[in-house]
Amino acid sequence: MRIFIVHAHPEPKSFNGAMTETAAVSLKTAGHEVIVSDLYAMRFNPVSDRQNFITIHNPDYFRQQTEEAHAAMHDGFAPDVQQEMDKLFWCDALILQFPLWWFGLPAILKGWVDRVFASGGRIYGGGKWYDRGVFCGKLAMCALTIGGPPSMYADNGLNGPIDAILFTINHGMLYFTGFTVIEPFLVHSPVRKSDAERAAELSRYRERVLSLRTAPTLRYAKLADYDERYVLKSTKP
Repeated sequence: MRIFIVHAHPEPKSFNGAMTETAAVSLKTAGHEVIVSDLYAMRFNPVSDRQNFITIHNPDYFRQQTEEAHAAMHDGFAPDVQQEMDKLFWCDALILQFPLWWFGLPAILKGWVDRVFASGGRIYGGGKWYDRGVFCGKLAMCALTIGGPPSMYADNGLNGPIDAILFTINHGMLYFTGFTVIEPFLVHSPVRKSDAERAAELSRYRERVLSLRTAPTLRYAKLADYDERYVLKSTKP
């Protein structure tokens, strides 16, 4: 397999860093190909604006989706964006590695999505979305650390269920663009764990990345399951 890891943590010695290193070494040792985009090390610019493009459709008014569609037709994406797109098309599986910050992605990773997941048919658009998306047949997984214990993220927990918190990422970014989404790999409170406990978590993660093709996946409804209003047919009044 060809695995693309997008790593978003500013500290190389962090547990996120250990997870990415574990995944990359384990996968390569098993004969897989791996590319890592370490966004902080790359100094990736997360600000999405005209710098995304080397082409211009409308110089007087910036509408990102219009410029994305124009760039898709004229090979007009900036080199840093195009390089990340090329990695997405290259891979069989995508791993987003990050700490949960303010109930979502770190800004640098959200900016990566904003810039790289371009419309106009390149990543989505023109009827290419969800189970008809560009990346159908590819796998994607979130691997993340969470500051609080599992109980805080249970259905009756203070912070709310983790599945709901990650829905915008798993469903709204990954499944939206066609990926089959693997159940997220979660490590709670790594700073409060002993060295032995952290080692056990890395061992558990090693097992997950080496079995991506058979890992449990999240099940979402298909476009055909919705009516013309995009309401599930089974729930129509």
